[in-house]
Amino acid sequence: MLPPKLTRRLFWIAEGLLLLGAIGAAAALSRPQEWHPLSLVGLLLALALVAERLEFEIRGQHLSASLVVLVLAMSLLGPAPAVAFGIVVTLPNSLVRRLSPALWLSNLSAFASFPLVGGLIVRGLIGDVHDPRTQHLTQSVTFALVVFGVFMVTNALNFALIASELRVTKGLSLSRQLREMFGPMQPGQMAMGALAAVLAIAYTNLGLPTLFGLILVLLLFQYLIAALLRSEDRAEQLDARSRQLATLQLGVLSTLIETLALRDRSTARHAAAVARYARDLARELGCGEAEQELVHTAGLLHDIGKFVLPDRILHAEVLSDEDWAMIRRHPQDGATLVGRLDGYGPVADAILYHHEHVDGSGYPAGLIGNEIPLASRILAICSVYDTLTARDTYRSPMTPQDAMTELRRVASRQLDGELVESFIAMLQRESPTTIAHGDEADFEAELAFERRVRQMAQPTLRV
Repeated sequence: MLPPKLTRRLFWIAEGLLLLGAIGAAAALSRPQEWHPLSLVGLLLALALVAERLEFEIRGQHLSASLVVLVLAMSLLGPAPAVAFGIVVTLPNSLVRRLSPALWLSNLSAFASFPLVGGLIVRGLIGDVHDPRTQHLTQSVTFALVVFGVFMVTNALNFALIASELRVTKGLSLSRQLREMFGPMQPGQMAMGALAAVLAIAYTNLGLPTLFGLILVLLLFQYLIAALLRSEDRAEQLDARSRQLATLQLGVLSTLIETLALRDRSTARHAAAVARYARDLARELGCGEAEQELVHTAGLLHDIGKFVLPDRILHAEVLSDEDWAMIRRHPQDGATLVGRLDGYGPVADAILYHHEHVDGSGYPAGLIGNEIPLASRILAICSVYDTLTARDTYRSPMTPQDAMTELRRVASRQLDGELVESFIAMLQRESPTTIAHGDEADFEAELAFERRVRQMAQPTLRV
């Protein structure tokens, strides 16, 4: 690979050769009739200069409607006048902006080359537009289609030349430039291409007066394209702010879980294991992707309400009635925290009721049977199973088989019996030696922070 400095110098040499080649080709191909009528030449040149002076800057790029006028010059005059117009319109603009010599060269080479290409395309497809024998083409829809095609081709060529310069001098990738600059501008550019085609066919059929309407139209399109691009920029800024807010909100909750894990080392691992079991059980029950995501998220956050509990309760072997009252509040506290995240209402509900019992003896609301949300009933089973089998919660954890027996024992009283059987069937399809205890569950992996931030930043979030 060549050194960057040498690469830039070689690129500047190539631009210089391109500029000289375009000027030389235009001079060699020039025909006297291309410069007539003088009224058309003068009007188009004046409009090109005006359009270039009315440019606007968006995403670091200077854009104007002068391309419409240049395409008209390519189509109604020929390659040589179009190249001359391109060079003339870029000179005062570059002077006013006080560009560096390298940018002067870049602008001149681009504005000399793409008008030459466009003019040659028109000449190749239509012939000499000044020849009366081509009048049947220049006054037809075919001519309008050629003008539109020339606009799109020269627009793409202009972008390619600019993008190449930015790639060499600033290291901006072509794919990024396509995504951030070229792509968003295409609706407006297609509209301007259609405008150029309509004006060209109007001139060939009705004469010069039709082009005076171009003054007002150019101003209007200039304004509309600027408004469109600025609107897209505002949308991007809003999306960035939404992501920042989502990052902050979800980051606070995940930090609470991780901080709680520093006080009770099993918390984060238990949350990850419950989330994984819950998603698998939801899939076993035939739930859709949205419901699976809901229970998975609720599993990760189901014990977040314990953050408010003091260490003496988290690590106590014997609890007083007052301590139990505080513990019974953790589903409500957790649901309150999670419910503040936009779109996380169903997740908060699942957390709120995950300690309800199907016989009505649970808390906080004493719900019975199917009054308990399905997601909460799933969480209850998965939480109990992981608590029974995990090595970091019981001194002598149960084997998976013993834990399944215990789940069946409390089924129809504490847990949903049908869901228990589905959960056990799911586990029993695994080999006894590969049934996951959840001891290796990883909270960060299950959280998939960046993916959740993107989800939360969407206008409508479904989990």
